[in-house]
Amino acid sequence: MDELIKKIAGLGLPGILFVIATATSGGSVAAVVAMLSSLGGPLGLLGGLGLLGLVGALAEYLAAFGTENILKLIYTERSKTESVRFLLKEIKELPITDELKLKLKHHISPVVITEPEEGPTPKIIEIVDEEPVI
Repeated sequence: MDELIKKIAGLGLPGILFVIATATSGGSVAAVVAMLSSLGGPLGLLGGLGLLGLVGALAEYLAAFGTENILKLIYTERSKTESVRFLLKEIKELPITDELKLKLKHHISPVVITEPEEGPTPKIIEIVDEEPVI
């Protein structure tokens, strides 16, 4: 079952790219051929089809490797040049599951920095100096 899902994910991305390109080109055959030729660069139409195949193979590889591992590698590299606090804030806002957010936070900062919670406000005590009564 896992292999089937990987294959579908691999074939799905080029198909989505082709549908988007077809929709933006107006759907005519000449426009689709021109679009594929422009994607192929100097290799023309065959290069465009090859590029869609390459994107499919890359998507299959990424699906096999796993989203969690890819995100961990990305944030490990970014933590070398960016502040951990900024990355933790960015992870908090990502549209991913809470479990994956927690794993990413723990990966880039084993001691997770949390925002200070607002506790009870401190009491204000006023000290009044009175003169002694004689």
